[in-house]
Amino acid sequence: MDDFIIYNTLSRKKEVFKPLNPGHAGMYVCGPTVYGEAHLGHSRPAITFDLVFRYLKHLGYKVRYVRNITDVGHLVNDADEGEDKIARKAKVEELEPMEIVQLYTNSYRRNMLQLNVLPPSIEPTASGHIIEQIAVVQKMIDCGFAYEINGSVYFDVEKYASQHLYGKLSGRKIEDLYTNTRDLDSQVEKKSGLDFALWKNASPEHIMRWPSPWGEGFPGWHTECTAMSTKYLGEPFDIHGGGLDLLFPHHEAELAQGVVCFGHEPVRYWMHNNLITVNGQKMGKSLGNFITLDEFFSGAHPLLEKAYSPICIRFFILQAHYRSPLDFSNEALQAAEKGLERLLNAAELLNVLITSENSTFDVPGLKEKCYAAMNDDLNTPVLISHLFDGVKMINSVNNGNASVNFSDLEILKTLYNDFVFDILGFKSEKLSGEPATKEVLSDVVDLLLNLRIEAKKNKDWATSDKIRNSLTELGIEVKDTKEGFEWVLKNQGILQTQNLKSTSI
Repeated sequence: MDDFIIYNTLSRKKEVFKPLNPGHAGMYVCGPTVYGEAHLGHSRPAITFDLVFRYLKHLGYKVRYVRNITDVGHLVNDADEGEDKIARKAKVEELEPMEIVQLYTNSYRRNMLQLNVLPPSIEPTASGHIIEQIAVVQKMIDCGFAYEINGSVYFDVEKYASQHLYGKLSGRKIEDLYTNTRDLDSQVEKKSGLDFALWKNASPEHIMRWPSPWGEGFPGWHTECTAMSTKYLGEPFDIHGGGLDLLFPHHEAELAQGVVCFGHEPVRYWMHNNLITVNGQKMGKSLGNFITLDEFFSGAHPLLEKAYSPICIRFFILQAHYRSPLDFSNEALQAAEKGLERLLNAAELLNVLITSENSTFDVPGLKEKCYAAMNDDLNTPVLISHLFDGVKMINSVNNGNASVNFSDLEILKTLYNDFVFDILGFKSEKLSGEPATKEVLSDVVDLLLNLRIEAKKNKDWATSDKIRNSLTELGIEVKDTKEGFEWVLKNQGILQTQNLKSTSI
């Protein structure tokens, strides 16, 4: 198989992925700041790096995927002064900050489950790693690249830039940064407006605060990721991911902190997904185009013509390359909806195709093209186009206009199961939509299997076998147990299990 190649933001070129430890891969991705409902913008990094996670595992790597929860320290407007985003929301809602954190963490996880995003290996919170962050800050002070003033600690960008290239990751020039830095009152205590907070002294009204060697305060946003990523992945580690909006200042600050703390760059491959716009505009509440994921799934927003399923959103995002900008419109999502349906229908057809002696199509060649697309920096639009070439093959065979032999059909089945379901993470929503639908399905299967038990008691083997065989044809596998029965729904590669005890009818 060809090498897996990814675009490294740091080198600004594609590179062959070579992990530090053969057979193992470590990846850290900046997760959400949990002070509000997840929106369309949150879905792109989540799905992008879920794709990376899935593909690395498919290639045989043992992957440790760390995605953090920022529950403290991220101030309004990404500044070093002002209110903590979570603390401000807590005041508005008249709740404890950690109630806000729990509420929106639960909501985020629920949305990720709906999008079929796999949970990370580790999901650390910033508030749960205060000790580690204090240690990182102290290390930067000891190295001479951070200074304390009035209980706050700042990173000395000018000193760092005198010895290292600050702006290396983002491409910013420090001369331009000096020019663009405004002289704000809040920056008086800093040596320079370029310096960023590693630890902030908590004002009397600040709710979230912890003891430290410099007085009561809270960590800086950039400090958190340096502490958590290296705690769980070591230093250096393989991949650091996130949205393009985090490139500067957040990731630039992380890189500088890593160099100071460890004496070398902390990350080997930096990956960034591009942003999503709405009808050509940046998403923002003031523009009225801020759409949460729940609103997409329910259709409850003025800009939406209808509700769109989570897997339709996933398809919409993956049909564009992760480094390309992506613009939402109703037309684009409706086109994605139709494309997804065609793809899933073809995958379902693979289970009923009749084989012949010869194949009309080059199935091994299709497989090779699919891997080539993924190995070329996760080129999902090209991959999906190849899968649609396969859809044409499948439909032609089903219509009797072409043929496929047994060996090639097995390759196709494996190919579509691997790429459509396991790697791209799509799934059929025909029987996995509303809870009421699932309930009805459970009740119907329960009823049929209890009728089968009654038929067996009456030695009506024909009826018993007919029920079991009919359910098997529908993709429901039945296993008899001492308590009654157990059944598994195999839905285009997605398993849904229910254990049901027999009841009298």
